[in-house]
Amino acid sequence: MNPNENDLLKKTYELAEENNHILKGVRSSNRWSMFFLITKWVVIIGVAVGAFYYIQPYVDPFFKAYQDIQNSFGRVKSVVNSIPKNN
Repeated sequence: MNPNENDLLKKTYELAEENNHILKGVRSSNRWSMFFLITKWVVIIGVAVGAFYYIQPYVDPFFKAYQDIQNSFGRVKSVVNSIPKNN
């Protein structure tokens, strides 16, 4: 092997080592990013579920009132439909 080829081989080896170091950093950064993304969504979902659990006793009366209103409209509609039409 002549000196020129030997220098080229050393430069290629050094470049491969540098690329390997950079790629390991990119992979590590990607793993941390995924970890924080999952953690963020777990916190968001946990806060939403906790908030719903906390406010549920205050919201239930509104849902019951809404259902009562729907039932009332259903009864009114059935009464209106039972009235014979004069044609």
